[in-house]
Amino acid sequence: MFESLGEHLQNALHKIKGYGKITEDNISDMMREIRLALLEADVNYKVVKDFTNTVKEKALGEEVASSIHPGDLFVKIVKDELTELLGGESEELCLKGDPAILMLVGLQGSGKTTTAGKLANFLRKKHSKKPLLVACDVYRPAAIDQLKQLGKQLNIEVYEEGKKDPVEISLHAISYAKENGYDYVLIDTAGRLHIDLELMDELKNICSAVHPQEVLLVIDSMMGQDAIHVITGFHEQLSLTGVILTKLDGDTRGGVALSVRHLTHVPIKFIGVSEKLDGLDSFDPERMAGRILGMGDIISLVEKATESIDEKEAEKTAKRMQEGKFDLEDFLSTMKQMKKLGPLENLIKLIPGAKKMGLTDVKIDPKQMSHIEAIVLSMTPKERRNPDIIKASRKTRIAAGSGTSVQEVNKLLQQFDQMKKMMKQFSNGNFKLPF
Repeated sequence: MFESLGEHLQNALHKIKGYGKITEDNISDMMREIRLALLEADVNYKVVKDFTNTVKEKALGEEVASSIHPGDLFVKIVKDELTELLGGESEELCLKGDPAILMLVGLQGSGKTTTAGKLANFLRKKHSKKPLLVACDVYRPAAIDQLKQLGKQLNIEVYEEGKKDPVEISLHAISYAKENGYDYVLIDTAGRLHIDLELMDELKNICSAVHPQEVLLVIDSMMGQDAIHVITGFHEQLSLTGVILTKLDGDTRGGVALSVRHLTHVPIKFIGVSEKLDGLDSFDPERMAGRILGMGDIISLVEKATESIDEKEAEKTAKRMQEGKFDLEDFLSTMKQMKKLGPLENLIKLIPGAKKMGLTDVKIDPKQMSHIEAIVLSMTPKERRNPDIIKASRKTRIAAGSGTSVQEVNKLLQQFDQMKKMMKQFSNGNFKLPF
């Protein structure tokens, strides 16, 4: 997400950090590089012009205290303005209502139906309440089946009446939700290949009938600048409350995210960050600006850990580490907890300074993780609790049982032994940095 843009901006800002003071000349050089970086990322030209003019004006007008390096001040100005460009502050969903009604709209192919499932899953996890999915896309072949399949995977109920009138389906679904104690109703509406009168009339009729708290436009971020016209077209007819940008994890330059709020005044509320059904994140402008500029996003990292990791299990493992009792069963449990957090390379990018440490290009092969898990699972409980007993014949058996080699078993045991020694040093307070 934003890799190319982030790299270009970080390189430009790195240069100004070497300057002793901010002048008209060096600011002009920097602004030229920043302008090119934004344009290459497919940010709207008007947005780029307004952004660079504001940054330049603030940088030249800022009094630099003797304790602050001019380069650091410039980076702060860029980050603040980038945050403002992305929307300033994050905007929460309005979930007042009994039940709260959320209507998802968009063109065909934007990922609307999948996003409806992801959003229902997100709301259930975050608020521990019951969502109901409603199938109102009665035109696209297999749209209802797709939503039902998603509901089955997530264990979330889908209300459908086949290919009847979408307005009637919506009203019946809300009555059903009230009768059965559902907290949220998410209406998956029909899309078209382009905005037309028939589509808008149907969506406006649903809005008028159910009065949703949220009307969310799901849009493919890979559309580029065409996305702005689509957002404007929907907003003029439906008064959108927010945008959900999908496929930001794909080969996208990210320009849409930087242009949406400035040009349409519609806030981005969520972004799609993976194809998985938990791959939806709430959008926070300040955190996103930090990520783009290589400052990391430690808050998101902690939130992901809090959502995914079993606190009691983590405390138990930490205690065993401190007591020097950490064994391969604990190691296996830790691995399973880590896998819940998603791809490790994505988590590494959230660490502040990851780029400077050369960690952003780290590729962790999921197959390697699976091999390690298979090796540990091929051990007996006794072997996992006491790896020292694993000698030649046991290694041969473990390798055969896990479909790996004796060399891989040896490598794992050696790494585990080194890890235990390091943990012991930490717990004894004897650990020293190797420089």
